[in-house]
Amino acid sequence: MPSSTPPSSNPPFADLLLRAGRIHTLVPGQGPQRALAVRGERVFALSAEPDGLDHLAGPATTLLDLPGSTVLPAFDDTHTHLIAAADSAHDVAVDGARSVPELLDLIRARADRTPPGEWIRTAGHWQELNLAERRFPTAAELDRATDRHPVLVLRGVHNQVLNGYALRRCGIDADTPDPVGGSIGRTADGRPDGHLRGGLALIRPQLPAPDPAAKLDGLRLASHAYAATGIGTVRDTNSSPADLAALQQLRASGQLGCRVRVLLSTIGFTAVRQVEELLDGMEAWRHLDDPWLRVWGVKFWLDGGIEAGALEAPYCPAHCPTPGYTGQLAWDLTELETAVERVVRRGWRVGIHAYGDRGVRTLLDLYERVQHRVPGLPYGTLVMEHGGLADREQRRRAVQLGIPVTIQQPLLHDAAAIQSEYWGTERVAALFPAREWLDAGADISAGSDYPVGAYGAAHSLHGLTTRSTVDGVLGPEHAIDRAEAIGLHTTAAARLTGESHLRGQLTPGRLADLTIWPDDPTTAPEGTLDSLRPSHTLLGGSFVHGGPAAARPAGPDRH
Repeated sequence: MPSSTPPSSNPPFADLLLRAGRIHTLVPGQGPQRALAVRGERVFALSAEPDGLDHLAGPATTLLDLPGSTVLPAFDDTHTHLIAAADSAHDVAVDGARSVPELLDLIRARADRTPPGEWIRTAGHWQELNLAERRFPTAAELDRATDRHPVLVLRGVHNQVLNGYALRRCGIDADTPDPVGGSIGRTADGRPDGHLRGGLALIRPQLPAPDPAAKLDGLRLASHAYAATGIGTVRDTNSSPADLAALQQLRASGQLGCRVRVLLSTIGFTAVRQVEELLDGMEAWRHLDDPWLRVWGVKFWLDGGIEAGALEAPYCPAHCPTPGYTGQLAWDLTELETAVERVVRRGWRVGIHAYGDRGVRTLLDLYERVQHRVPGLPYGTLVMEHGGLADREQRRRAVQLGIPVTIQQPLLHDAAAIQSEYWGTERVAALFPAREWLDAGADISAGSDYPVGAYGAAHSLHGLTTRSTVDGVLGPEHAIDRAEAIGLHTTAAARLTGESHLRGQLTPGRLADLTIWPDDPTTAPEGTLDSLRPSHTLLGGSFVHGGPAAARPAGPDRH
């Protein structure tokens, strides 16, 4: 008999009947199931026996019989940049380059088939320390790849490199002041060397308006690429109103490959009035209840990232060799506090980037003051994004204040080597202490921070459980077990978005968001986990990855 079936004397047939070796529902105390039925967009029934739901198979039921596979809920990536992945879907991929000349060759090849004067951009997922020279290219070197095109080399979300053509087009010269919260790299005589940190506000006005068709195609490709790694829902932490409109258009066409929870970005903002204008534009989304596309709230930056995170003790990034440097804060704190208060009083949520320990401490102080002035805020209104270098006292305060935290092990994996150059290995090994966060009773969830870290469900599980990085194993004492890591991407992630009643577990009535794996992620060998990919990803019972090729109609001869 089914172990979990909605009460009905005459249950309707299922639209999809799935049989598998193990179905991990993630319901505490419930063992693996063997059969799952979907009706409409929701799980309808489960059974511990592989044939326990066969009575729900009708003439139109699709049967997916995969006795060697394992099923889990679809994973969330609670802090990522889907828009960055989409915007770079047609850009030059340079993550395979192993030297500056190889990177230049990739740009040169694109220039050969690009009309003069048109921008050439790279995708942002790569690290300069993976190059033999262990540095960024210079404007002069990029000019040797092409001086007939403006070139923008992106690395992550905080670093940009421009060639001479692009510097001139953007009006960046020796007299240009550093961007707020960022910097312009300069040669010995004060001229820009091409490398900017936090410089997108200087560059973006000169970039061409996105081609609507290319934008939509990039979103389609990127959203399905996330799904192919087991990610069913992304929390995009840097979207603009134009990005939101494009997501809405793709959703309307039925081509969105994952569910999206949008944080509208305040990047480049310095004043409360700018935030209020953004809030005015968000009003139309306040009461929309689309399970595929929702606005979660507003994103702010408090400190920098790898090169400008706010630390309590000095460090020495390449761009600031002066002793005593402790990072940068991106906002005037009084202005930021007022802006956050305006957001929560309008009924929206706030996620704020705080990476270094000084950044974490400063954010907790700010959140405590906001809670005092606006008492009774719903849980999850104020979220800390990253909380990278959080010590014991900061972890205790976050729990006491009820502040959820998103952590990103893939960020540490990919950026460990360059971060160690700046912060030292000891501080880098202390980043994202998942074990201690959980032991303190914190509400943490997990993501990737793509394009700084690579997205992917199994990749994150591997990092969370082994603490492996490109610079070796760092901070193994902070590792957690497989079940805990899976929970950070499923049940905890659904709690963060306020959707525990819809997602995160596989039970009747919840959305049929599930992943099917050729090996069990809960027990797969450590050596193969990192490369494990799902064979299928389904959202609302529909295939967004893998397709129904293994499915067949379930009829009288189904056995």
